[in-house]
Amino acid sequence: MRKPVCALAALLLSVGLVGASPPSAGAAQPTSAQPGAAPSTTPRWLTHVQNFPGGISGGVRAQADPQALAARSAVPSPDTAPVAGAGAGGNRQINSRDSNPPLPQNETAVAVSLDDPDVAVAVANDYVSGGVVVMRTLDGARTWTTTQVVPVFAGTRDTCSGGDPSVQYSRRDHVFYLSQLCFFRTLAFSEVQIYVSSDNGLRWTPGRQAAVAASNFDYVKGTVDDSVFNDKELIAVDNTPGSPHYGRLYVTYTKFHMRADGFSDYCPLQLSFTDRVNATNPQLTTFRHTAISPDNPGGNGTGRSANQFSYPVVEPDGSLDVGFTQEECNSSADPHLLFQRSSDGGRTFLPRAVQIDKPGQYRDNPDLGDLLAPTAFRAPNTISMTYSSGKLTYAYQNNIHRKVSGADISFQQSGDNGRNWSDSTLLSTSGSAAAPNDQFMPSVTSLPGGRVYAIWYDRRLDKANHDIDTWQARSADNGRSWTSSRLSTTSWNPDTAFFTSGAFIGDYLQVAVSSTHVYPVWTDGRNSAFARTGIGETDIFSSVSAP
Repeated sequence: MRKPVCALAALLLSVGLVGASPPSAGAAQPTSAQPGAAPSTTPRWLTHVQNFPGGISGGVRAQADPQALAARSAVPSPDTAPVAGAGAGGNRQINSRDSNPPLPQNETAVAVSLDDPDVAVAVANDYVSGGVVVMRTLDGARTWTTTQVVPVFAGTRDTCSGGDPSVQYSRRDHVFYLSQLCFFRTLAFSEVQIYVSSDNGLRWTPGRQAAVAASNFDYVKGTVDDSVFNDKELIAVDNTPGSPHYGRLYVTYTKFHMRADGFSDYCPLQLSFTDRVNATNPQLTTFRHTAISPDNPGGNGTGRSANQFSYPVVEPDGSLDVGFTQEECNSSADPHLLFQRSSDGGRTFLPRAVQIDKPGQYRDNPDLGDLLAPTAFRAPNTISMTYSSGKLTYAYQNNIHRKVSGADISFQQSGDNGRNWSDSTLLSTSGSAAAPNDQFMPSVTSLPGGRVYAIWYDRRLDKANHDIDTWQARSADNGRSWTSSRLSTTSWNPDTAFFTSGAFIGDYLQVAVSSTHVYPVWTDGRNSAFARTGIGETDIFSSVSAP
């Protein structure tokens, strides 16, 4: 594991604040895949972010935030002192190390071991290391320990910027899988990488040996397609022993295709999958690839080939379900909520995606940058989906009642494998009415027998619709009825959450559940050191309870 100060220096290298090292001996010298084109010092993804209000996700955009770059130019000293927190059942900061001055951690995912319900691994973006912070508990959340996983681009052996983490457990292989991006601010390379831990999150694949689920670099020819950027990956594992695809690892992501001016003419959803990650050297793993949505060269960045924020779920019979948004490639407009399904292990999908939303029941945030005034951060419609006892539950941000109650959390359900969906129903309620102010970024999970759990960010307690809490809801009857309550014990100010801009708190949060514990994990700024350091930051919190 790298020391925090060294890891941050590596991050500065990856975003162009210090010089990049030359390729290692024997590595293919990367060149442009476009005939006659010269290598660019401004990757197309960065031009896209600079010229368009949406499209590529907020986690990637945050790497280009000028105030964040300026704050990170002064390398902070390491601070490895443990963080005090409440025991299981109370709000607890679970990232136990940071730098001094502290830098942000945000955008959370969590998974539980299917061999031991007291073991869980949570992950988040880490602006100290430039990659991902990993938090693990072996005792049902009484204690947590922290490490980092820093991505490396094997084509040049350079440390790259990471983030957008996802984590899952494999029952067959008895390992945790972690995914994150690998990209640069001054180079065109873009990958989706997979890391493995066989000791419950203590040690992970070295960055140079990460499995590559998707890349715009051809490792055989040594060429890079600088028109492609791979974004917002999530993973799922087939964990049903009787499934024909037992143990298969699925990775869904969005493939942005961009012109030289940064305009994306298409950004379709993609799938990579493998039946076996090489245990000795994950870099040798072979993935198969399927286009969930079609390419559209020369398109206008809208329609069937414009997708974002995929969420894969594997049913007990081995079917792969994928929920996602139809999102314009160059703005954050989400005209529809979509669903796809594969009944042959990811080899093929339905001829057309199923539209979830119904006329008059869903409305997108009208802001093309997904801002929810009066705050500065993006709150994209990052959907979530779960399966329990024959029913799919699909949760999302809904602005249909925006003038009355702000952004709400709604859900729809399907009992016929996603072919048909129920009417939209409010999840974020206050009594029988919609909760006031904004609710956003839901996460849902479930246990067999119809026990469904949800969390989301919520601003109902602030009359100014500004400060943030985390809320939770539970259903014991597969979504027919719910009880909800405040999960966080303190509201926090997002304006002091990300360097000096307050422009990013992460694009998602997540909850996981075992037979003995519910593990919600969220970004929280209650301990921001902004008043002392002038650098806004957030930490990772949890409040574990019985299911």
